[in-house]
Amino acid sequence: MPILKVRHLTTYRYRQPVAFGEHRMMLRPREGHDQRLFETQLNITPAPAELRWLHDVFGNSVAIARFSGRWRELCFESVVRLDHHPLNALDFQIEDYARTYPFAYGMEEMPDLARSIERHYPDPERVVDRWARRFLGRDGPAATLPLLEAMTHAIRRELTYIPRHERGIQDPVKTLKLGSGTCRDFAVLMMEAARSLGLAARFVSGYLYSPGRDGEGHVGGGNTHAWVRVYLPGAGWVEFDPTNGIVGNRDLIRVAIARDPSQALPLHGTWFGFPADSLGMTVEVSVTSETPATAISPAVPPADPPAPSASEAASEPPARPHVLTP
Repeated sequence: MPILKVRHLTTYRYRQPVAFGEHRMMLRPREGHDQRLFETQLNITPAPAELRWLHDVFGNSVAIARFSGRWRELCFESVVRLDHHPLNALDFQIEDYARTYPFAYGMEEMPDLARSIERHYPDPERVVDRWARRFLGRDGPAATLPLLEAMTHAIRRELTYIPRHERGIQDPVKTLKLGSGTCRDFAVLMMEAARSLGLAARFVSGYLYSPGRDGEGHVGGGNTHAWVRVYLPGAGWVEFDPTNGIVGNRDLIRVAIARDPSQALPLHGTWFGFPADSLGMTVEVSVTSETPATAISPAVPPADPPAPSASEAASEPPARPHVLTP
């Protein structure tokens, strides 16, 4: 796999100078055996008065910026270079007892998985439940991985991807009713469907690489992307992208993992001014490949990170205004 370079640029513009509150960024990819960082840059203009890093409850890397003064423009740019090792279905060695559904998680795992099994969206008429059960075998137990693969491909085949830049997630029942949604809507639908079957599932936010002709080939590129991961004993957390029908992490650059999408926003914050002051935002995301020759050592965030430019996906909302009268 070539070295991948991710550039994420978000710019907010205002009619007159406004003050900025705290902004939180989740733009640094998670490191592990399947993806390793070589270089990270975070540039913010104007430079924040304070910038600090932390790990949230899920272990995601979060940058928090605070500002002083008033400005007409706020720009976040994140540039990352990483080595990405794709895994596919053939790499998943599921425990024998979990190869067939239904199965039960071990007692030692349940305390940590419980909240990821719990349903998070109302389904009083069991619409999502019925949709999920169409993938079960009619004549007995179903093979676990093929069940989830079928669910992934069904969403891609039967639902229409329609970009939506407004804030928030579409209710899974509404997604099924409309037959359309964004990548984050499809991820939430599959997450809730898996949970309805008693499987632990989590939301993933990150980036999508389109091989071949950089920027083409997959649906949802050019923005941040969303998919889901399901815990399968023996294989661990396995990733499924229902927007593109991807099983495994191929072409998926993981940034944030959460129980709910509201916990994995790429960029959000506040500004202070009149409602009419906002002129909107622009977002540019590119994921391109490089030759691996120039890669050196893994990146470690500096103790005092440089001023940053993070970004937010076109699928994510602009900074939330807390409007005050100047």
